[in-house]
Amino acid sequence: MKKLEIKELGIKDIEERIDEERAILTKLRLNHAVSPLDSPIKIRQTKRLIGRLKTELRHRGLNENN
Repeated sequence: MKKLEIKELGIKDIEERIDEERAILTKLRLNHAVSPLDSPIKIRQTKRLIGRLKTELRHRGLNENN
């Protein structure tokens, strides 16, 4: 998901997406602990996407306060 795609989402959509991505990350970590994933880079990509979403959510929260 690119930065422009994230900016188009509403606040509720971003929060829902964060929850979904956290669930995916948990499943990836559990699966990787049991048996190695084909591409463990998916874990890193998911963590970065969560970070991008949280950053945009925080940015919007700061802008609303000002």
